[in-house]
Amino acid sequence: MGSACRIKQLSASPEMARRLREMGFCEEQRIKLLSQQTNLICLVCNVRLGISAELAESIWVEPLRAEEEVA
Repeated sequence: MGSACRIKQLSASPEMARRLREMGFCEEQRIKLLSQQTNLICLVCNVRLGISAELAESIWVEPLRAEEEVA
């Protein structure tokens, strides 16, 4: 794992998108996938957060180039 990416869009319901933003899953935010099992564990704003795979499917991301990963 350890894949770094940038959030591009949240396709969840308005209430769930608001909650994701409150947790740090905002558009243009850089995140890192740490573990992908039953739930996904992501590094967001230097905090490890776990979300369900179903919820993760509503977060559209783009991979970062190597020079962008340093944050």
